[in-house]
Amino acid sequence: MTDLHSRRLREGALFLVAFAACVPLANWLIQNVGTTCVPNGPCLVPVAPGITAPSGVLMIGVALVLRDLVQRRLGLGWAIGAILAGGLLSALFSPPALVVASVSAFLLSELADLAVFTPLQKRRLVLAALASSAVGLVIDSLVFLWLAFGSLKYLEGQVLGKALMVMAALPLLLWLRERDRRIGLQPA
Repeated sequence: MTDLHSRRLREGALFLVAFAACVPLANWLIQNVGTTCVPNGPCLVPVAPGITAPSGVLMIGVALVLRDLVQRRLGLGWAIGAILAGGLLSALFSPPALVVASVSAFLLSELADLAVFTPLQKRRLVLAALASSAVGLVIDSLVFLWLAFGSLKYLEGQVLGKALMVMAALPLLLWLRERDRRIGLQPA
């Protein structure tokens, strides 16, 4: 096994563990962390002046980018496996009232992310991650809010909160792209 191949596998494993951690963390945040916790509803965090979102959005935005990086390092099969495992984790860690919404939103958004990311990622990593995350975060927000609360009341905050987290990952994506080019590390 070459050093580059070994490095790709190690980084892929790290991204996979971080991706898996996002699911229970998002479910914990939505129930426990926020500037306001709505009775029988989510805990909310400000994402812009006058705009709040359920706090779990912070981890879902990160999860969308991490799933892309799992695919980039370990391949499509691992990415699909990570999505399925994430759906199971979502079912295990979601509060009972949010299981269907959480699992459905997670699976649909991550599969949509994968469908957009896959054809773009070999030539345009940053564009692929941004475009696929944009699709995934909108689908996640729509499905989760509608199934969980029967309302799209927090849609603006959900989309903005997830988009902010995707944008926060942009420096890492740029650095990885340049480092990979410099050392000759090819995607899986």
